[in-house]
Amino acid sequence: MRETPNFNGWRATILHREDSNTERLMRQLRLLGLDPILQWAPLAAAAVPDLVIVDADQGWDDLLPWGRETAAACPVVAMLGSEAPGRIAWAIDQAAGAIIAKPVAASAVYPALVMAVAIHQERKGNADRLRFLEERVRLRPLVHAAVKKLMGAHRVDEERAYAILRDCAMRRRLPMEQIAAFIVGGAEPLPEAG
Repeated sequence: MRETPNFNGWRATILHREDSNTERLMRQLRLLGLDPILQWAPLAAAAVPDLVIVDADQGWDDLLPWGRETAAACPVVAMLGSEAPGRIAWAIDQAAGAIIAKPVAASAVYPALVMAVAIHQERKGNADRLRFLEERVRLRPLVHAAVKKLMGAHRVDEERAYAILRDCAMRRRLPMEQIAAFIVGGAEPLPEAG
């Protein structure tokens, strides 16, 4: 089970024109311990708060400093009063992790914030894992070169050379790709065939 966040002290920017919805929303955010700011101007990349709530009905592409190609810097909640597919798609493109329907109901705010934070954390975790795996794939030629070097030096087959490399990495508690880079670069003596 996930831990629900404590929003006490969080800064929230509401990108929406002032109206009765924003009044109810700001009141509820304050009750939850957040420090909300209301603005209807693009959010500066240098001023990203802990949480953004954006009007998906009237938002435009440069309202947030990220978009379809860039990961959101913080959790995003979309406020939506219409069922227009284009507005829903825009909210998705802005990385909204939850929606608060208009007119705003106080009971809808906390669940939307929790959902947006959980989805943002999950997206960040997935992006980190993807970067890690891409780096490992990028370094696979080094592992292959180290295996070939071990095969020639110890006169063993590919499977045994791979096992030697793996055992060396496990003993040193380093990734195989790093040990392979040391071996190929000559910075590491060839491990024994043991």
